Amino acid sequence: MQAKQHQASAKSGLSLLQNIPMFAGLPDVQLEQIARMAVSRKVARNTTIVFVGDSTDSLFVIVSGSAKVLNRDAEGNEVILTFLAAGECFGEMGLIDGSPRSADVVANESCELLVITKADFMKALAENVDLCLNIMKSLVLRLREANRKIESLALMDVYGRVAKLLLDFSVEEKGLRVIRRKVTKQDMAKMVGASREMVSRVMKDLERSGYIRIEPGRIVLSED
Repeated sequence: MQAKQHQASAKSGLSLLQNIPMFAGLPDVQLEQIARMAVSRKVARNTTIVFVGDSTDSLFVIVSGSAKVLNRDAEGNEVILTFLAAGECFGEMGLIDGSPRSADVVANESCELLVITKADFMKALAENVDLCLNIMKSLVLRLREANRKIESLALMDVYGRVAKLLLDFSVEEKGLRVIRRKVTKQDMAKMVGASREMVSRVMKDLERSGYIRIEPGRIVLSED
């Protein structure tokens, strides 16, 4: 299925941007201006949205769906750096320092995106200090996440890394920690540096021990 894209209407674009953390606190007049700049794009599952080494010419905002950020070695082995969900952005680092894309970004499921060109993004940055602060917060958050991942890879065994990944993926629902994110065991293995078989074994052990409960459409984490 080919990617579809069209100019986002100012009204619908404004509504979308109001719910994106990066644009939190911006006045409506600024959001309307950004919305007029944005192009809406839809991509199918498994579509590579950007390739490592490409020139960085746009900022992408995920409106719906999710994507995975990954690198490959010369043999084609993949390491998944992170997953991005609705409301998250990618491409801002290269826009700021002018570097090429540092990783591939692949749609984990069908996605709707807003695409903002480099020129329009830099113009918006120059005109709004709140947007600059939000970008800084986003980059600091990613740095902290990278530090935690490096720490877990260095200090935890596979059981600990899988357990931490499940906790990171979970959200609170009615007093429970629940995972609804669509992530395969193969993708989990690529994130924790283990084989798919090892991740499957750990998941079975966690379920048998009562630490997780696998239900249709979700995984529930034990409070203990």
